[in-house]
Amino acid sequence: MDDYTPQLPDEDNLYEHHAFVVDKGQTPLRIDKYLMNFVENATRNKIQAAAKNGSIFVNDVPVKSSYKVKPNDTIRVLFTHPPHENLLVGEAIDIDVVYEDDDLLVVNKPAGMVVHPGHGNYSGTLINALIYKFDNLPNNSSERPGLVHRIDKDTSGLLVVAKTEQAMTHLSLQFAEKTSEREYVALVWGNIEEDKGSIEGHIGRHPRNRLQNTVFLGDEAEKGKPAITHYKVIERLGYVTVVSCKLETGRTHQIRVHMKHMGHTLFNDERYGGEKILKGTTFTKYKQFVENCFKVLPRQALHAKTLGFTHPTTGKFMSFDTPIPEDMQLCIEKWRGYTKHME
Repeated sequence: MDDYTPQLPDEDNLYEHHAFVVDKGQTPLRIDKYLMNFVENATRNKIQAAAKNGSIFVNDVPVKSSYKVKPNDTIRVLFTHPPHENLLVGEAIDIDVVYEDDDLLVVNKPAGMVVHPGHGNYSGTLINALIYKFDNLPNNSSERPGLVHRIDKDTSGLLVVAKTEQAMTHLSLQFAEKTSEREYVALVWGNIEEDKGSIEGHIGRHPRNRLQNTVFLGDEAEKGKPAITHYKVIERLGYVTVVSCKLETGRTHQIRVHMKHMGHTLFNDERYGGEKILKGTTFTKYKQFVENCFKVLPRQALHAKTLGFTHPTTGKFMSFDTPIPEDMQLCIEKWRGYTKHME
C-alpha cells in the first residue's frame, strides 16, 4: 500500500526553504538525486523523507522522490517551520575585534566560522556572536543583522560590521560602488606565468552543481553577474604560487571561481577540486608531501588580508591589515622548503 498522500500547498502554513528552476538542458533525473547536487548538506534519506511528508513540490504539485525532473520544472521545498536561519539566537562566542567605535567594528574571522546561519550551520556563526554582544544591529537587505559583506566559512580574514542604520547604508553603498578596498592572499596550484593581470568573467550558479559557481562568457554572459579580480604574484614555489588578489566586485566565491577559470585552482579548495594533486610529479614522496600540506591547512588557502573603506561619520579613509594565519603560513613554509630541496 502506498502511504504517499498528495497535498496542495497551503501557503499560509508553509515556509519555502529552497526553490529552483530546472535548467533547459537537464536530462531526466530522479528528484532525490537532483536535489543532492543542489542542496548543501542534504542526504538522500532526508530528501526522500521530505518527499514522503509531501514537502517537495514540482510546479505546485507534491511529488514522490522517484519523480524525474524535466527542463523548466519549478521545484519548491516547503516545510511547516521557518528556515533555521530566520531564528537567530545570540551565543557567547569570542570574536577577534580589530577595531570598534560607535558606528562599526572590524572583525578578523577565523577559518571554520560561518558568517551567517544557513543550511546545516544554525549556530556558532559570526551573527550569533554579534547579536549576543550588540543590541539592535541594523539589518542588511537580506535581513542579516550588521553584515555589510561576507566571506566564506573556510576563508579567514577581515570583515566590517555596521552598528547603525546610517553606517549600514553608507558602507553597503561603498561596496556596491566598488570604492571599498579588499585584498586577499591565496595559494594556488601551478605557476602563474604573468606577474600580474586581471580576470574578467561573469559569475553565476553552475548549471549542474548549485554548490559551485562558474564563469560565463560571450553569449552566455547574461547567466552571471559581472566580476573583476586583479591579481599579482607574490612568490613562486614550483608547483604552487602565492598570489595577491584585489576585488573590484564581490561575487560569491569570486576568487575561487576566477582562479579556477584561469587554470589555477586554490590549494585544498575541496568544492572546486583543489584537494586533488593538480600539479607536480607522480613520486610517492611528493604525494606524501602534498598530503602533509593538506593536513597542515585543511581548508582552501585564502585569507582576506586587508580591508579599506571611508568611515561613514568622519569621512576619513580607514585601512586594516591582518597577518596570514598560522595554518596557511605553515603550508607556505613547507612549499618553500620543498622548492629549496628541489633546487
